[in-house]
Amino acid sequence: MRTSETKEELSAEKAVETYKSLAKVERAFRCLKGVDLPPSTHALTGIYGQVRPIHHRLEDRVKAHLFLCMLAYYVEWHLRQAWASLLFHDEEGGQRETPVAPVSPSESAKIKKAKAHNAEGLPLQTFRGLLQSLAALAKIHIRLGERGPLYIRTAKPTPLQARAFELIGLTTL
Repeated sequence: MRTSETKEELSAEKAVETYKSLAKVERAFRCLKGVDLPPSTHALTGIYGQVRPIHHRLEDRVKAHLFLCMLAYYVEWHLRQAWASLLFHDEEGGQRETPVAPVSPSESAKIKKAKAHNAEGLPLQTFRGLLQSLAALAKIHIRLGERGPLYIRTAKPTPLQARAFELIGLTTL
C-alpha cells in the first residue's frame, strides 16, 4: 500500500487500518441505498430512506431528501448500538494480530453465535429481522356494525419485542 504521507506521519500499520476503516463508509452508503432498512421502516422519512432514485428536480428538495436519508442512517446507527445484545454483533469488538490479519471474534461473540441466543435467552436476530419482528406489532381498531362501539386492541409484544423496546427507552406501546 502506498501513501503520500511520510512514515513518521503515517506508519504502514496505520495506513492499512485507515484503508480498512473505509468499509464502514461503504456500509453506510449501502444502507443509504436501501439495503438494510426496508421501506416499511421509513415512516420517519416518508421517502423510503433510499438515496436513489431521487425523483426531485429542485435543489432544495434534493438536499432535503439527502438530509432525511442521513437522518435515517443516524437513527439506524443508534438502534444498532442499543440493540447490540439482540443482534449477531460482537459487542466487545474483534481483535487483529496485525493490520492485515482478519478480525478474530471475541470469545463472548463465539459463544453468542454458537448458542444463537443472548445472555437473557432471547434468540439473536439480524437487524432487518428484528425490524420485521417489531413491524408485526399492531394496534387494531374494531367496530361492531356501522355505528357500533369502537374497540381498540394492541397486540401483546413477545419477550424479544418487549426487550427491544426497553433497550431504546420505550416501556409501553
